[in-house]
Amino acid sequence: MGIEYRKLSKKELDVFIEMRINQLREEGAKEDIDLKLALMDYYTHHMEDGTFVSWIAVDDGRIVGTSGMSFVEKPPYFGCPSGRIGLLSSMFTNPNYRRVGIAKELLHRVVDEARNYGCGTIQITASDMGVKLYTACGFVHNGNFMQYKI
Repeated sequence: MGIEYRKLSKKELDVFIEMRINQLREEGAKEDIDLKLALMDYYTHHMEDGTFVSWIAVDDGRIVGTSGMSFVEKPPYFGCPSGRIGLLSSMFTNPNYRRVGIAKELLHRVVDEARNYGCGTIQITASDMGVKLYTACGFVHNGNFMQYKI
C-alpha cells in the first residue's frame, strides 16, 4: 500500500463529494435532499477564494481518504485573538483503509493549513468514531457549543 497525499483538485470533486455523502450517511444523517449540487457549488467557490482546502489520500489512483478545512472569521475573542477559525470537516477514510494512520496524516496536514492561514482555533463536530483520533491529537471538548437551526 503506497499512499500518496496531495491537495484536492477540482477534477476530483465528484469523487470527493461522493465520499462526503458516504461520511454523512455513516454518521446517521437523515438524507432528505440531494446535496450534490450544493456541495459542488460550495467546494468550487471556496477552493477558488482560498477559504476551503482539502488534503486527500490516494492509493493506486483512487481516493481512499479525505479531509477538509473551511476558514471563517469572527470578531476576535480571548480564546482566539485572530478571530480566524478553522472548521474541520469531511474527515473520511474508506473502511478498507482504516486504522493505518491515514486519517491522522490528513488531520495533521489540514491543521497545518489552518495554522498557515492564521487560525487561532479549529472546531469540529466529531462523530463517535472520530473522537478518539481528535482527542489523541490534542482536541478537547468545548461544552459551550450550541446550535440554533433556522
